[in-house]
Amino acid sequence: MTDHRDDEIPQWAAHELGRVIISPQELHARVAQLGAEITRDYASRPPLLIGVLKGAMVFMSDLMKTIELPVDIDFMAVSSYGAATKSSGVVRIVKDLDAEIAGRHVIVVEDIVDSGLTLNYLRQYLGARSPASLEVCALLFKEGEQRVEQTIRYTGFRIQPDFVVGYGLDVNERLRNLDGIYEFTGTP
Repeated sequence: MTDHRDDEIPQWAAHELGRVIISPQELHARVAQLGAEITRDYASRPPLLIGVLKGAMVFMSDLMKTIELPVDIDFMAVSSYGAATKSSGVVRIVKDLDAEIAGRHVIVVEDIVDSGLTLNYLRQYLGARSPASLEVCALLFKEGEQRVEQTIRYTGFRIQPDFVVGYGLDVNERLRNLDGIYEFTGTP
């Protein structure tokens, strides 16, 4: 990640944002790299991408366009934050999959991994459905926040443990529509 200028912060949201963590240009370049890696790794076995709503929606939309394979998609919605800026550690399934995953190669697409508790729960939950393989593609990995050790096959960026918004990540359903990733300094 590079140093960013203040003029890259959208004026309509500037009162709630700190520094630019990842610019739109960096995001799009790294997403293309991840798509190329997945294309190479799954060339003979197109995967099912499972997006974790709502945060991974933007990332998954961009990611699937860079994968040069006939991928299938599905979505799950889980909750572990509520209205807080830290995970509660209690994971609740809000929307389950529509697709059957037994015998399929599955990639869980996550926006951010912080405590690791949600991802750990999802791995156990989905693993019980007997996929042929189960991997994770996470846009962001927060350094030093894990309460559960995680092996993530595809990681976009490692970031400091700041609360971030944009590119699908929100605070109380706000600021998902920012093109980049920004430090949130406002009031939740």
